[in-house]
Amino acid sequence: MDRGRRGFNVLFVIGILLFGAMIGSLLGEVIKYALPDGVVKDVFLRSIDIMLGPGVVDLIMFSVTIGFTLKLNLIGIIGLLIAYYLLRFWR
Repeated sequence: MDRGRRGFNVLFVIGILLFGAMIGSLLGEVIKYALPDGVVKDVFLRSIDIMLGPGVVDLIMFSVTIGFTLKLNLIGIIGLLIAYYLLRFWR
């Protein structure tokens, strides 16, 4: 696998960035219950769904369905940026 300038694996970098976005989106879902209804809540919680799947493997005895959805909101983008910042300065 190709390595970046500091020797990080490309899949590792993508994984860390996705993890930051997922943690941020999770925090956004938690904040949904803490904020009162209004404009601020709408801005923080308006989201875009990034979806992959579902993929189906149908075998004779069983079937497997796999899918992935990332619900990205403003808090998720902030989590993505924090993960990028930490990854950039991590040695």
